Formats: sequence, C-alpha cells, structure tokens
Amino acid sequence: MPCPSPSPSPAAKRKASSPPSSPSSPSSDEKRLKKLKLKPLPCSRLSQLISLLASSLSLSRRFLDLTLPPSLSLPLDSSLLSASLSLSRLLSLLPLPLQSLSLASLSIPPSLPFPSSWFLRLLSSPNSPSAFPLSFRLSRPAFYSLLQSLRLPFSSLPPEHKLGIALFRLAHAAPFHTIARRFGLSSPSLACQAFYQVCHAITTRLCHLFAFSSDITLLTQGFHHLSLPNCCGVLGYARFPIKHDSLGGSLIAQALIDSNGRFIDLSVGWHGSMKPLQILTRSNLYHTQLVSPPRYVLGGSCCPLLPWLITPYTIGPQSPSTHVVFNQVHACAMDMVNKAFGLVKDRWRLLSEKWKEGQAEALPYVVVAGCLLHNFLENCGEPVPEKVLLGTELVPEPLPGFADFEGEGDEGGIRMRDALASHLIMARPQV
Repeated sequence: MPCPSPSPSPAAKRKASSPPSSPSSPSSDEKRLKKLKLKPLPCSRLSQLISLLASSLSLSRRFLDLTLPPSLSLPLDSSLLSASLSLSRLLSLLPLPLQSLSLASLSIPPSLPFPSSWFLRLLSSPNSPSAFPLSFRLSRPAFYSLLQSLRLPFSSLPPEHKLGIALFRLAHAAPFHTIARRFGLSSPSLACQAFYQVCHAITTRLCHLFAFSSDITLLTQGFHHLSLPNCCGVLGYARFPIKHDSLGGSLIAQALIDSNGRFIDLSVGWHGSMKPLQILTRSNLYHTQLVSPPRYVLGGSCCPLLPWLITPYTIGPQSPSTHVVFNQVHACAMDMVNKAFGLVKDRWRLLSEKWKEGQAEALPYVVVAGCLLHNFLENCGEPVPEKVLLGTELVPEPLPGFADFEGEGDEGGIRMRDALASHLIMARPQV
C-alpha cells in the first residue's frame, strides 16, 4: 500500500502560488525611482557639480591655513586632499571631453603667489606673538637671529622663506606639497630643495655649538649641584624610527649632554640592531680620548664600566647605602640626556616620524640639524613651546630600549665609582 505524501505547509502553498520572478523584472528600488520620476543627471551637469565640490575643498584648505594653528589644520588638510583625490577618480569616469571642464579644480590647489601666501601673511602680522611658536617652535626674534647666523643665499627663494620651510617641516612633519601651498611655491620640489639646503647650512654654520673641548672646567662646574666632581657630561642613546627592517627598524644616535641639557658630542646613523658597546667603541668620543681620569662622564647600565665612563651599580636587597645613594644621583643626571632627546623629538616632530628606507640616508643629517637647533635655542634662552610642554602633540609609537651591559666592569672604573659613592654618602645631596 503506497504511503500517502505529506500535505504542503501554508508557507509552501504561498511560495508555490507566487509566480517565479523574471531576471528582467524591475526591482523595488527601480520601481520607487520610477514613481519619483527622477531623471538621470547629465554628464555635463555632473562635471559642474564636481568642479564646485573641488573648488569648495580648495577654499576650505586655504581657510584652514589662515584660521587654525598647523597642529589642527594639517590633519584636516590631509582629509581634504583625500576627498579631492576621490573626486578626481570620479571625474575620470566621465567622457573625456567633459573631464577637462573640472580637471583644473582637482588635485592639489594651486599655490598662492608670494604676496598672498600664508607665510608672508604670518610675517606681516607682528601682533600675533603666539603664531610663530605654534608654526615654527620658536619666537619671532629667535627666527631672525637664526636667519642671521645661517647666512642663507638668496636664490630662487628669499632666505626667510627657506628657513620657514625647513622649520615648518621639522616642527610638523608636513608633506612638501602642503608646504609648497602655504609658502606660495610653484612646485613641491622647491620646498624639498629648500629644506635640505637649510639642514646643510645648520650643520655647517652651527657645528661650533657641539663644543665639548672648548672649556672642560666650565663643563665640570655644571655638575657641582649634584656633588659630582670632575663630571664632564652624561652619555645616552636614542632611536629614530625607519619603516624598513633592513636597518633594524631604526637608526641610533649616541650623544653626550652637558648639565644644561645641550648636546656637546653627537654620533648618528648607527644600525638599529647595534649595541651601545659596539657604537661607543667606533665613535670619535672613544678614540680621541677627550675624557680621561680624574675626569669622567656618566653612562647608563647599557654601557660598559670604564675609568672614564661611570655606570650605576646593580642594586640588590643587601646593597649598601653608598650604592643606593650613588644610583639616585646617577639617575638624576641620566634624566638630563633623556630630557634632551625628548625635547628634540617633541619640538621637531619630523624626527619621531617613521622614515622610508630610501630617505634613511638623509635622516642622520636631519637629526644633527635638530640637535644643533636645540643648542641654538637653549643658548638664546628660548622657552619650550607650550604645546610641547603640555604634551598635546601626537604621541609617537614607543621604540625598544637598550639591554643592560653583561660584561665585567673595568677595575679602574670600579675604583672610580666606589670613590664617587663614598664622596656622595658624605655630601648627601638632595635628589
């Protein structure tokens, strides 16, 4: 006896009763558009709308340049440029004859000539003293003092334009096409040439500011407030990021800092995988023997203990008080080099950006320029810009530190450190 077939469900009956949809049948959206009686927009009209949008974006970028500080306007400028490029791609979909109607309004807005540029407006506005520090990380008087010291040649650009371009890029890591627009240049390549020309002038004209051997007595007197006799400086290391791993992801700088936080010796460009010992033994500071006992410099735990390079003790539960006191004073001194590198990176944001591998050859020269500018501004008594002090700029990605030195300390270095520790326990400085 055959089994009875199951009766279809109500949902199946409804599905079976509805006719199959034809692939060519109009969708609900198409029916809705027909009811609204919307007509397709002609290509010529669409091209005009794109032109209006592009012009609005261009005017918006110029408006931001004139009304907001660079730290706020530059991120918005990047978004507006992305919108302009999107419009450019949309325009490329139009018929070729119509593309020419609005192509000039897209890409990067044309630069204003010198008389109307953002930079000259800034120069001609002496009643806004905060504008210079916000734009260039230094005051107007310091700007012109630096300009006089560099003696930049007058070529296709006036010297003040060249210096403004270099300081603006250092301070904000601004792309060259943005700098060209702000300074009224016809090409980003002119901004690039001016930037590296000024960096070269800084490393040439201001190199005397790395004056380690000029007055050793004056250097040692600076550390008397820490009760450190014969101390000539503090040695430290810093990394500057690079996007490619072939260089270890960074370049390393070795610096000697005086008691005022100024760089008195600098060696930059070491491979990111190198250890401080490898860098130290290859540096001029090591081979020229500028420091010898009884004079010395302080170094971190990543350095070897030498008669002229004094590192901290390894502290344990049974460490004597002399070791503890010495390490406290030593840490206060090491803060000087950390602060100096920190101020350089905070003031010149370009040095915290990840540089492309092809640009890595220029990075050491830019780091040297940034440190020399730091010394110049310290000598001028130039205050650190408020935004740098408050930490309101973008925080860079943290970089790896340096491992502790694992070798044995030099016997002469051990005796020197023990003598300093005994002296400090008698002096008992307030730290």
